[in-house]
Amino acid sequence: MLPPHRVVLAAFPGVELLNVTGPAEVFSMATRLVGSDRAGYTVRIATGGGEPVATSSGIRLMADLTLDEVDGDVDTLLVSGAVRVRDHEVEPVIDGGIVDWLRVAAPGIPRMGSVCSGAHLLAAAGLLDGRSATTHWRTAARLAADHPLVTVDPDPIFIREGRLWTCAGIASGMDMALAMVTEDHGPELALATARTMVMYVKRAGGQSQFSVPLTPPAAPGDRLDDLRVWIGEHLTEDLSAEALATRLHLSVRHFARLFRRRTGTTPAAYVESVRLEAARRLLQDSTHGLPEIAALSGLGSVESLHRSFRRRLGTTPAEYRRRFR
Repeated sequence: MLPPHRVVLAAFPGVELLNVTGPAEVFSMATRLVGSDRAGYTVRIATGGGEPVATSSGIRLMADLTLDEVDGDVDTLLVSGAVRVRDHEVEPVIDGGIVDWLRVAAPGIPRMGSVCSGAHLLAAAGLLDGRSATTHWRTAARLAADHPLVTVDPDPIFIREGRLWTCAGIASGMDMALAMVTEDHGPELALATARTMVMYVKRAGGQSQFSVPLTPPAAPGDRLDDLRVWIGEHLTEDLSAEALATRLHLSVRHFARLFRRRTGTTPAAYVESVRLEAARRLLQDSTHGLPEIAALSGLGSVESLHRSFRRRLGTTPAEYRRRFR
C-alpha cells in the first residue's frame, strides 16, 4: 500500500478557525471512508515555532510541528488566512514568518493552496505572480492593488493553476479540499465524503461566491462607488465600458485601468457578475420564465443567460433553480 498523503496546514496567531479545521475535516472524513486497501491522509498543523496559536474565535489550536520541521515532509500544504477590521475596513493579516518560510520552502512542495485571505500570504511570497487567483471577495480588491502581477478573480469559490490552488471565503476551503480528494482518489470518494459531511455535493470551482463582488454601499462623493450602485439599478441599459466611461467623463482606457485597480476585475466581468446575481435571485425568488429573467437581468437572451451560467457557475439556469429555490 502507498503511504498516506501528507497534508500540512500552516497556522499563525489570529487565524480563522474554520480555515484550518474545515479542510482538515474533509481529509479526515475521506480517510475514514477510503477503505482498508487504499491510503488516505495524515493531517498536521504547523506553526512558526511549534507553539499553540489562538484563533480569531479565541479557540486555541495545538501544533504538531514547526514550519522548519516540515522540510519536504509534505505532499499538500494549505496556508490559512486571517483578517482584521479597522475603521470598518477588512484587511488581510500578513504573517511575515510564514511569508519568509514560503519563499524558501515552496519550490519543494508538490501541491499548495491558500484558504480565504491566505492568498495574500502566497502573493506576498511571490508565488502567485503571473497567475490567476481568488480570495474572499472582501479582500480581493486589496489583493489586486497590492500585487498587480496577480490576475485576481473575486467570483469563483476556488481556482487551480497547476500545483497552486486558491479559494474564496472560509467555508470554500472545504470545497477546495473536496476537489483535491477528487484529484487524489476520484469522484466517488469525494461524493461519499460530501454526503457524509452533509455538504453540497458538487460545488465546482467555477461557482460564484454568491455575492456580487466588491459592492459595499457607496462612499459619499466617490464617483466609482456611485457608478457601481447605478449599475445595479440599471441592469437593462447599455453597460459597456464605453458607456460607463462616458458617464464618468473618462477615456475608456483610463476608466478600465481605474476600475480594475479599485475592484480587482474588469468592467465587463463586473457587469456580468451583477447581472448574473440578479438572474440568480430571480430564479430563486420568482416564477418568471427564462426569457423574462434574461431580459430583467440585462443578460438579454436565453442563450446569453445559459452561456453566463455555464461559464461562471458550471450549471444551467434550470438546474440552478431546482437546487436553490
